Amino acid sequence: MSKEDAAEEVKGGLLDEAVQYHVQLKKGDISDFVILPGDPGRVEFIAEHFDKAELVAENREYKTMTGEYKGRPVTVTSTGIGCPSAAIAIEELANVGASTFVRCGTSGAMQEHTKVGEKVIATGAVRYEGTSIQYMPIEFPAVASHDMVLALKNSAIKNKLDHHLGIVQSKDSFYGQHNPEKMPIADELRQKWDAWVKGGVLCSEMEAATIFVVGSYRKVRTGAVLLVAGDQARGESLTKEEYKDNMSESVRLILDSSLDIEVGGENG
Repeated sequence: MSKEDAAEEVKGGLLDEAVQYHVQLKKGDISDFVILPGDPGRVEFIAEHFDKAELVAENREYKTMTGEYKGRPVTVTSTGIGCPSAAIAIEELANVGASTFVRCGTSGAMQEHTKVGEKVIATGAVRYEGTSIQYMPIEFPAVASHDMVLALKNSAIKNKLDHHLGIVQSKDSFYGQHNPEKMPIADELRQKWDAWVKGGVLCSEMEAATIFVVGSYRKVRTGAVLLVAGDQARGESLTKEEYKDNMSESVRLILDSSLDIEVGGENG
């Protein structure tokens, strides 16, 4: 389907109850296994790693392509930046048949041993965001699905990728992290950041906590692979070419892990 045809379908589907309002998808448009980047501009890049793919919908920050990888049906849908739009994506994609969601994103290092270019497979997330508390009380943990974490770990080992497993931090304010001294609550921001570092949190990002909590509520499988793209403390970041090469590694890691997840299988 061309981009123009997809746009035309969006215009015709806004009042159709079978079509999900934001993602503009219906049953049959997607696979059970969905990769979730934030950036809509990263969707085609990810789909280039499929054996075949086609654009099925594009609306607001949500762009979706569906295809196959080594015979397994796979989908990629962008969520935009942050937890509110990620929650909408999980809700609407689950409504039309998705049962596994893996975030494919970037992050900033929080530990000395978490190096730029390495991959973090999140086992859980600090809920420093405002969306998940409208699903579950703050005492409820934001954790990835065990079988998805295991599949991602096995894939990282198979692909010989430098990686870490552990807790990540999900935040709402990008500049609250990068320029805390300019914020009215600077002391609180610094105190919490220091506590998370001391607690061993590996990296900081903006969607995983809500994906995990909403996934628990919707009884779907979740995971996250986060490329460490920068280290603010050391003043390090990936170049444009390094970013592209390392993101390709993240995509292949996730796609190979999909082969260990039963098509349409339940969260385990």
